[in-house]
Amino acid sequence: MTMGTLENNRQGSGRMDSLSVIVTGGTTGIGRAAAILLASQGARVLIAGHDGSHLRETLDSVGEDISGSVHGVIADLSTEEGVEKLFSEADSVLPGLDVLVNNAALAFQGISDGSYQDWQKVVNTNVMSYMACTRMALDRMKEKKKGHIVNIGSMSADVREKDSSVYVATKSAIQGFSESLRKEVNEAGIKVTLIEPGAVDTDMQPQSIGEKKQEVDELKMLKAEDIAEAVLYALSQPERCDVVELKIRPHLQLI
Repeated sequence: MTMGTLENNRQGSGRMDSLSVIVTGGTTGIGRAAAILLASQGARVLIAGHDGSHLRETLDSVGEDISGSVHGVIADLSTEEGVEKLFSEADSVLPGLDVLVNNAALAFQGISDGSYQDWQKVVNTNVMSYMACTRMALDRMKEKKKGHIVNIGSMSADVREKDSSVYVATKSAIQGFSESLRKEVNEAGIKVTLIEPGAVDTDMQPQSIGEKKQEVDELKMLKAEDIAEAVLYALSQPERCDVVELKIRPHLQLI
């Protein structure tokens, strides 16, 4: 199935049939939820993460009854070598590339915390990996003039919380990158979607498991599956329709 034929299957159970997808940061949180959901809709998915135990846990959680498939690779996407490793694996296990979900990210606080090396790791992961993976994906997508880049950003790009300046800087960069990238590649038939969640129950949140569950129950925090559904929504639109930006907040999140 090509991207252009998705419109005919939006109401079916296999909306992503035969699409080849890469999800970075795909072993936990939003990336994991998105990978599993897309595979359940028929996609062939390759996830990348940096922790082997998380990768094994994710792959073990994928049911045998899904219509698609999930493969995994350990790669440090804060490095050029890690990006190259990911796409070498993609060329091995995927028949081309239709979708890239840029999701790999590290949490960090303000500029008063950490060192130059710490900031460099965060910037390389949260910004450079998006740029480098996008370039590698475009090299593959431009040949068939079809494709979709989904960048997972953050509400921090707009809210710009106190004592979070390093993380805010990276997510603001992704916001600007996404807006400009769409203008750069849309004439080549490639879509770009930016999704900016509010608070989501993932490992990046500092609260305990119980506290996060309570906030979800109180409508103050989202579940990772909520953002996965947003990714699927953006990818399921007809060729004529671009979902350019989605801002998703918990119902009672006040900032």
